[in-house]
Amino acid sequence: MLEALLRLLPKGWRDSTRDYLVLMRMDRPIGALLLLWPTWWALWLAQGDFPPPHLLVIFTIGVFLMRAAGCVINDYADRWLDPQVERTRGRPIAAGRVTPRAALVLFGVLMLLAFGLVLLTNTRTVLLSLGGAALATLYPFAKRHTHLPQVVLGAAFGWSIPMAFAAVKGGGANVGWFDALPPLCWLLFLANVIWATVYDTEYAMVDRDEDIAAGSKSTAILFGDDDRMILGVLMATLILALVLIGSRAGLHWVYYLGVAAAAGLCAWQQWLIRARERAACFAAFRNNLWLGMVVWAGICLALALKHPL
Repeated sequence: MLEALLRLLPKGWRDSTRDYLVLMRMDRPIGALLLLWPTWWALWLAQGDFPPPHLLVIFTIGVFLMRAAGCVINDYADRWLDPQVERTRGRPIAAGRVTPRAALVLFGVLMLLAFGLVLLTNTRTVLLSLGGAALATLYPFAKRHTHLPQVVLGAAFGWSIPMAFAAVKGGGANVGWFDALPPLCWLLFLANVIWATVYDTEYAMVDRDEDIAAGSKSTAILFGDDDRMILGVLMATLILALVLIGSRAGLHWVYYLGVAAAAGLCAWQQWLIRARERAACFAAFRNNLWLGMVVWAGICLALALKHPL
């Protein structure tokens, strides 16, 4: 689809446009979807029903803008690492097709566009967005100084959750911070941090040997030979958190079918990574697209049955 759109451009613009789109990972939407699912979880749960259409549009577009901005600053920060890793050495900055300065300009434009969308919500959401921008900028540099960049990614990807709750619940003058960001919000945020740590560890297992050689850090390196066992514990904790979310939100029992499906997908991922083969670890990472979807579908069905038409 990307190539079909590029063919509509004048021939002289195609290569440079392709490089910038690839830099923003527009050719690989799975990362945006992994950010979209928890955002939608939060919008539906905060509203207790179908969310306001304007907020759904704002947050959905915002997800794609922030994911694109995150990819740009990630490649800028990793311009020393990517040329040393087989999977990433062809990326636009690593290959010299986009300059670091141009990447920073693009990052700034994307962040401004995302902030413009947030301005259409309320003051509390705008204030929270500053924390989200900081986390998105911090994540790419975390791998230099800590073995837990996956946890930072989970916080960055999950920051849309308190923002969504604030956008839905926090607009009134008499609404306090606790009312806008109830315990359910933070339980959902915690679940997303755990989930992101799981799938980004699976992703990091693909490049573990090269990351070690290059001096990069990740949870895949930190966990070492205990990676599958630790991921199993994290997966079990994720499922427990999803059960507690359903209980606190008072969701219809059909929601737990989605949780059961998520548990089954976690088991399938464990099977895929059993030999720690690169292709299988990447397949396990991609499988999380379906995990996020089944949880969202469970939430939607549960709320629809709670509020029948």
